[in-house]
Amino acid sequence: MKIGVIGTGDIGAVIVRKFRGAGYLVKMANAGGPESLKDLAAKTGAIPVSVEEVVQGVDILFLVLPQKAFPVLPKGLLNKAKKETIVIDVGNYYPWRDGRIDEIESGLTESAWVEKQIRRPVFKVLNSIVAKALAGAGRPTGSRDRVALPISGNNPKAKEIVAQLIDRIGFDSVDAGTIAESWRQQPGSPVYCINPTKEELQQLLKNVDRSSLVTNREKSTKAHRAVENEDYQTQVNAHRSVHNEKMKQ
Repeated sequence: MKIGVIGTGDIGAVIVRKFRGAGYLVKMANAGGPESLKDLAAKTGAIPVSVEEVVQGVDILFLVLPQKAFPVLPKGLLNKAKKETIVIDVGNYYPWRDGRIDEIESGLTESAWVEKQIRRPVFKVLNSIVAKALAGAGRPTGSRDRVALPISGNNPKAKEIVAQLIDRIGFDSVDAGTIAESWRQQPGSPVYCINPTKEELQQLLKNVDRSSLVTNREKSTKAHRAVENEDYQTQVNAHRSVHNEKMKQ
């Protein structure tokens, strides 16, 4: 299975490392071009290519991008991808970074908005874990403290493939529903960046209050900024503190 990654910031670079470590062939691209990826290529063995090339011939394509980047992607970029390529949206919407997007503010889920930009269905996963935890919190299958991640998407068979990929890099997963329901794992949700177990995640997904997402997103952002240079467990605890009155500690 061949993997493509667009976006090599904190999370994107970890995704490259994790899947190369699991033995997958990985192509990667960013706005800076292949030259800017020489160091990461040397450390991981991933192949640096152009944005136009990274979508070609891959089975899985990770889009690790802020919302503001989608309108400036090459037009028709995904037309170069195979029809069966599974596209994964790893991004999150933050108005302070991306500018106000009226459709999302009016209730369209972040990943549904991404689908409109690229004109392809997507799956949402890996958006709800901090980069340091993605790098260091993976555990073998069956571990009692294994972190679980929500997966949203509309194709059950493809979702199973995504779940298998997540398992290969050390994480459990829980089906969080369709892309229209993916608001349950957006920033501000009690499942966001708290490193839940599978049982905890299953319960929390049932009890997400959509009306509180914006307020809690702002609280979570503030909490994260205060500990952004700390270890991942400190970061996780900061996110949990936003929802601690509703969660088992």
